[in-house]
Amino acid sequence: MQVCEGKIFKNCELAHQLVKYGLPRDQIATWVCIAFRESTYNTEAISYSHCYGLFQICREWWCSPPGKGCGVKCTQLLDDDIEDDVKCVKTVFEQTRRLTGDGFTAWEVYPMCKNASSSLSYIKDCNF
Repeated sequence: MQVCEGKIFKNCELAHQLVKYGLPRDQIATWVCIAFRESTYNTEAISYSHCYGLFQICREWWCSPPGKGCGVKCTQLLDDDIEDDVKCVKTVFEQTRRLTGDGFTAWEVYPMCKNASSSLSYIKDCNF
């Protein structure tokens, strides 16, 4: 059995992983900005309000226990394999989009990433 550890990503490395796991290319800059603002690219980040991982997925609604929205244990969001994180992010995004019209509003840091020129600065030197 291989033990997975957390990881602190570099911005371009994260951008490539997000594309690999199916996030739309036109959203990558925003997602990289959100990950930086939420966790400084640290998959092991846990907030005082019980939010987990790279994108700070909250236990109350999304990861278990007790939330079940993503069907993933919160501790699974703390390792270096972000495939399950991205699946959960897609779920959060889609459910929030249905409710508010903009899925990014699920993240409190989104206003700091909403401006295209600001978010593009997070991936300006990335080739993908």
